[in-house]
Amino acid sequence: MLAKITSKNQITIPKAVMSQLSNVEYFDIKLEDGIVMLKPIKVYDTNLESIRSKIKKLGVSEDCVKEAVQWARSK
Repeated sequence: MLAKITSKNQITIPKAVMSQLSNVEYFDIKLEDGIVMLKPIKVYDTNLESIRSKIKKLGVSEDCVKEAVQWARSK
């Protein structure tokens, strides 16, 4: 399929391609050996306050995180 770059450096992804990707709004774009690659990325809505509240409720502290990182690095 052919896609043209507009004067604003935009490309429209053909409908035939997008119809095979469900609910994609964002892509990770990479240039590798002269080839432009688009990887669909799912973005999740996050509420930072609800995450902080869960962490507090679970009693997770900075020390717990530090221990977990040290444990993971030792594997």
